[in-house]
Amino acid sequence: MSAAPDPVYVDDIRKSAKRNTWFRHVVCTGRFSQLVLMSVPPGGEIGDEVHETSDQILVIVDGEGDAIVAGRVRPIGKHDVVFVRAGTRHNIRNTGGEDLKLYTVHAPAAYAEGAIHRTREDAIGAMVSRASVYSR
Repeated sequence: MSAAPDPVYVDDIRKSAKRNTWFRHVVCTGRFSQLVLMSVPPGGEIGDEVHETSDQILVIVDGEGDAIVAGRVRPIGKHDVVFVRAGTRHNIRNTGGEDLKLYTVHAPAAYAEGAIHRTREDAIGAMVSRASVYSR
């Protein structure tokens, strides 16, 4: 029998996001939300997606890109936040020359607790929760 997860997660999220080299790393999952680190390579993207049952808040830590939300394109960069309501099609593209570093909060959780996807291709191939729908 495994131990219950620590009820508290405390970290310098900006430093963790900057150190993260994986496309998606679920660092903490609670009863009603989830914290995920992401790193998108130059020219890469999260991918067009819709989370039918979870809102998503994306916070840019480093880099620059475009947020495409409900068909509207907006430039994003360090310290920007993108709030995506459940059921809204969205994508984040890295338009810069360095990795786009960010963290995101899903409420409720959208991915398996502790999931790590080293690349976008790994993420697409992985089994994700019913709350996430990918369009290729």
